[in-house]
Amino acid sequence: MLSKLHFILCGATFAIAASLSAVAQAPAEAPEATPAQEAKNDEFVKLVKSIDWKTEGAGSLGSLATLNVPTGYRFTGTQGTVKLMEAFGNLTSGTELGYVSPLNMDWFAVFEFDDIGYVKDDEKDKLDANEILEQLKEGQVQANKQLTERGMPTLEVLGWQTPPFYNPTTHNLEWAIRLRSGSGGEVVNYKTKVLGRRGVMDVVLVCSEAELPTVVTEYQKLLTGFSYKKEESYASFTSGDKIAKYGLTGLIVGGGLLVAAKSGLLGKLLKPIIVGVLAIGAFLKRIFVGKTKESI
Repeated sequence: MLSKLHFILCGATFAIAASLSAVAQAPAEAPEATPAQEAKNDEFVKLVKSIDWKTEGAGSLGSLATLNVPTGYRFTGTQGTVKLMEAFGNLTSGTELGYVSPLNMDWFAVFEFDDIGYVKDDEKDKLDANEILEQLKEGQVQANKQLTERGMPTLEVLGWQTPPFYNPTTHNLEWAIRLRSGSGGEVVNYKTKVLGRRGVMDVVLVCSEAELPTVVTEYQKLLTGFSYKKEESYASFTSGDKIAKYGLTGLIVGGGLLVAAKSGLLGKLLKPIIVGVLAIGAFLKRIFVGKTKESI
């Protein structure tokens, strides 16, 4: 199970701009940008404008699923998502399927599919939060060895922000865990896994920690617009389909975002390449100041 870890670090790890998840407390006011930072800001704005955005209707998540894009939000598919993640300094895997955020990009979520097969949910009433937490802590000890080899600060698992819970109607498995980086910053990693016929849609939320209570509600409402195509839904499982080698606990521990830098908060916390601040929200608000939502 652990051998299939995707090197997903805290929460989105969607590096500077992205996550998994919430960043450490940010200062109320972002520091004044230097000329070099302003130049990078301008480059980022150009990149955002170059992406093919959908601002209404159904956004395609590959050939597997769709996401309804409400008014006031923006969505892009694989190509745009990879562009953003690479601009944020993240490692990409080729399995990224979509990015969604409010128009002002205050927070965002990234979708990625893991074709591990049909995950049986017979553990739905047996999730042991304490035991899972201990496994995550043990796994992070091993992950830190890899982070050190890569020259990246280590992470410490502090505890649950939201213990894992499973919705047997939507087949959504969610949890949020608190982490501390070796440099002292704390993050909240908020994850959703939506079970399907052939695997799991991995959704990582990235926002500032201060906004997390409000954003989670908005994010969960947004996810009600997610749907697998009929033939890919959990209910469409057919005898002979591939069965995943682990269940709900394994999804949390084995896919646990705690092993390396793949989704962005790691780079965002530790190696921001766009601006030297922790809070992506503050960053985006600053570079978009004076710009209308339509202009970006």
